[in-house]
Amino acid sequence: MKFSTATKSLIIIAFFLMSGIVFCQNEKMEQLNFMVGEWIGTTKSYENGKVTKEGAAFQRIQYDLEKSILVIELNTEFLLLHTIIYYDAKDETYYYYPFSKNGVSRYPASFIDGKLVVQPNDARRFTFSQTTDGGFREHGEQLVDGEWITYFEDTFTNSK
Repeated sequence: MKFSTATKSLIIIAFFLMSGIVFCQNEKMEQLNFMVGEWIGTTKSYENGKVTKEGAAFQRIQYDLEKSILVIELNTEFLLLHTIIYYDAKDETYYYYPFSKNGVSRYPASFIDGKLVVQPNDARRFTFSQTTDGGFREHGEQLVDGEWITYFEDTFTNSK
């Protein structure tokens, strides 16, 4: 089968464009390396600045599909959640897909100052960050009267 020079050029251009998208996606996903591990710790729920629930938590976080997604398996005394994080190079946005026994949602997220910030709506957000001792923290906040108030916090150390 023979291809014209124009067809060969289009194939080469398409290859390089797709390679750029994959490279960009891999680079963005690698920003989340700090999250990867098997984590043990505690989960806390807050109301009016006071802890209302506290319990044990375990989280396994790993890449899958050649690092195109990050898979989170969260098990706490209060919540079982499996989450997939994906970076869409076209939208230039991370997407956070939490799966629970009640269904699935899709939330946009951004990588800001070394932290993954998921914002389901204008009044709620949760942030994933690395702690200074090499641990891992996730906390949720609600916007109340113009101020961000913590409503949950999970803190972890790597079990390996």
